[in-house]
Amino acid sequence: MGITERKEREKQEKKALILEAATKMFLEDGFDKTSLRNIADKIEYSPATIYLYFKDKNELFYAIQEKGFELLLKQFRKLSTIKDPFEKLIRIGKEYLKFAEKNPEYYDLMFIMRAPMIHIEEKDNWDCGMQSFLFLHEVVAECIKKKKLKSKNADMASIAIWSFAHGLAALHIRDRFKNMHKVKINILMEEELTEMMNMMKA
Repeated sequence: MGITERKEREKQEKKALILEAATKMFLEDGFDKTSLRNIADKIEYSPATIYLYFKDKNELFYAIQEKGFELLLKQFRKLSTIKDPFEKLIRIGKEYLKFAEKNPEYYDLMFIMRAPMIHIEEKDNWDCGMQSFLFLHEVVAECIKKKKLKSKNADMASIAIWSFAHGLAALHIRDRFKNMHKVKINILMEEELTEMMNMMKA
């Protein structure tokens, strides 16, 4: 490995360490109480080192969200080969629930934790966040085009489906379903999601 490659690897390793520490601190202490200096102290870096990678806390929080959305989008894209759009729509919902269950920390930072979206407003784009939603939106639009959904509005239908799935996922990762049902909660959630989508089916 050459000097340039080694330096790039070290740079990526430092960035990954910063993101890992920041994720834990945002979850444990909240967005407002976490600072770049706190994060630097945690991993024994100087604050100046972190500023080489992120200009402020908002950009760092955004980077964590983007990493989560990259994982979610990767799961969605595995469904691209499914021919029937309504079947694909149901699978998107199930993958969303699985993502939340397997990645509760990312899910919390992506969708639940109260934090300013300043960096997104500055960029006027949400990159992977929007790509994830557009993947859903395109499938919903295809369902409407092929008369597989009662709704005629892809925007409204997409937000309704996302909101329902989010509600189930959020309740689950915050342990609000504990002791409510004897069956496995992940099976119950998938059944609930499928039932809701069948009610929307044309």
